[in-house]
Amino acid sequence: MQKAIFAGGCFWCMVQPFEEQDGILSVRSGYTGGHVPNPTYEQVCSHTTGHTEAVEIIFDENKISYADLVELYWRQTDPTDAFGQFEDRGDNYRPVIFYANDQQREIAEQSKAKLQASNYFDKPIVTTIEAAQPFYEAETYHQAFYRKNPKRYAQSSAVRHQFLKENWS
Repeated sequence: MQKAIFAGGCFWCMVQPFEEQDGILSVRSGYTGGHVPNPTYEQVCSHTTGHTEAVEIIFDENKISYADLVELYWRQTDPTDAFGQFEDRGDNYRPVIFYANDQQREIAEQSKAKLQASNYFDKPIVTTIEAAQPFYEAETYHQAFYRKNPKRYAQSSAVRHQFLKENWS
């Protein structure tokens, strides 16, 4: 088993694309990258903890590679927007690939360089690549939100899905 942690805006929207992949054992919404232990959603939203919303993915590397997950990650985000994602603005929505070891760091850096060199986007790729920090699982109502509350999920993810359709299809 391996672990990957990605931040790309609202964690509600980051679960489904990964959860649907073969070899994914779990996808949990949570908070990472900050300085307050066990933050609550309200604390993270106050912009005082330094955390960003993220997903922690446990995967079977014999069925799906970390490199495959990084490629899927790019296609869930706007990698040119450092100040949030889509309608979600602020440091708690910043795009980050959190690496667990040197191999993950190298894969993420090479993938980012390849995306930048492709000129697919006319702006720089600003997603940061940072060492993993403690991951704090979000409150239960945030977990698998797309399944629990599909109407609200559809409303909150509409702008993201339109961007993805226009830019990654």
